[in-house]
Amino acid sequence: MGQKDPQEAPAAQDTAERLRAIGDELSDRFYERADVVRTLLVTLLAGRHSLILGPPGTAKSELARELTGRIVGASYWEILLSKFTAPTRMFGPVDVAALARGEYRQVYEGRATTAHVAFIDEIFKCSTAALNETLGYLNERIYHPESGGEPVRCPLIGAITASNELPDGEDSAAIYDRLLVRIEVTYLEDPSNFAALVRSAVSRPAAPKRTTVDLAELRHAVAEAVPAVEVPDGIVDAVCTLRAALRRKELIASDRRWRQAVGLLQASAYLDGRPSVAESDLSVLTHVLWNSPAERPTVEREVLHLVNPDAKEALDLADTIEELETQLDAMAGQSREALSEWVIKKAHNQLAMAGKRLERLRADAVGAGRSTTAIDRVTGRQRAVRARVLTEALGVDASTVRAQL
Repeated sequence: MGQKDPQEAPAAQDTAERLRAIGDELSDRFYERADVVRTLLVTLLAGRHSLILGPPGTAKSELARELTGRIVGASYWEILLSKFTAPTRMFGPVDVAALARGEYRQVYEGRATTAHVAFIDEIFKCSTAALNETLGYLNERIYHPESGGEPVRCPLIGAITASNELPDGEDSAAIYDRLLVRIEVTYLEDPSNFAALVRSAVSRPAAPKRTTVDLAELRHAVAEAVPAVEVPDGIVDAVCTLRAALRRKELIASDRRWRQAVGLLQASAYLDGRPSVAESDLSVLTHVLWNSPAERPTVEREVLHLVNPDAKEALDLADTIEELETQLDAMAGQSREALSEWVIKKAHNQLAMAGKRLERLRADAVGAGRSTTAIDRVTGRQRAVRARVLTEALGVDASTVRAQL
C-alpha cells in the first residue's frame, strides 16, 4: 500500500470541522432540528439518500435547501413531484431546436441528470412513468435516455427527499425501500422555541453566519475519508447484538440495509473528527431500522440500550409524560376544580420530578461526552405538557408560561 499524503488528514479534519459548523448554524436557526441536521449531514457523507417525513409546515423544504446551499460549486436540483410528472421534466426535456432538424436529443443541464445534490419533495407521488428512471437514478446514479443508447452517468452524491405521508402503493414502496435514512419531524413542542419562532416573524434578525464547504472537499470525504474510518470488532459485535434484539421483536431489516448502515457509522465518526467508529455512532441507526413510524420507538429503545443509558431512562420518563397528557385530554370539559385537584395531587409533582431528573441526566451525559439529543427531545415534551397543564388546567396566562418552565 502507498503512503498517505501527510496533508490529507489535516484537510479531512478541516472539512469535518466546517461540516460541524454548518450543522451548528442550522441547528441554531431551525429549532428542535439538531438531530435532523446532523443525520442529514451524516447521510450525505455516506453517499446515501434520506427521507424527511412529517406534516406540512415543519420546514422540511427550507432546511434541505439551506443545507444543500452550503456546498460551493455543487449543481443543485429540486422538484416537487406529482402523479403527472413526466420523466423528461426530471431528467431532461426534448431539445426542440434539434428536433426541428430531425434530431432527438434531451437537454440535461439543470436537471437531475447533472446534479450533485438533490431535493425531491413529495417523493412518493412519483408518477408510474417516471418510477423506473427514478429508481435507477437513486440506486445506480444512471439515467436511460428516452431515445435509448448508453445510460447517462449522474454525479449525484446524495438526495434529500421529503413527504407528508408514507407510501400507499407498491410503486412508491419500492422508492421507500431505497431511502436508507428516515427522519420523522413534528411541529415545535417546546413552548420557548415556539415563542422564539413567533418573535422571529416580527423581528429583523442579524445576518446569520454562513459556513460553506467546497464540492471537491465533500466528494473527497465521501469517496476516500469516510470509507477509511475504522470499524472495530466491538462495533461489529454491537451491531450483531442489536440485530438479534430487533429480530426477537419481529423487526426485520434486510441484509442490504444493515450493510449500507455501516457507512453511516463511519460517516458519523468522521463528522465528529474520530478515526474509528464508537458506540455513540450507533445512535444514527434509530433512523434506519424501522419501516413504519410505530416501530421507531422500539428501535430507538433497543439502540439506546446499547449506547446511551441516559437517553434510555429519558425515554422511560417520556412514557410518564405522555400518559399525563393523555389524562389531560380525557379530562376536557371537567370543572376547573377537578382539574386543579388533579394537577395538585398528581400532574405537578410528576412533571416536576421528570424535569429535575432530565436535568441530571443531561448533565451526566454532557460530562461523559454522550449525545443529549434524546434527552433534549423528551425535555421539550415535558415543557410542552407542563405548559398545557398550566394554561388549560390552572388557567395561567399563556404569556407567563415560559417564565414558569
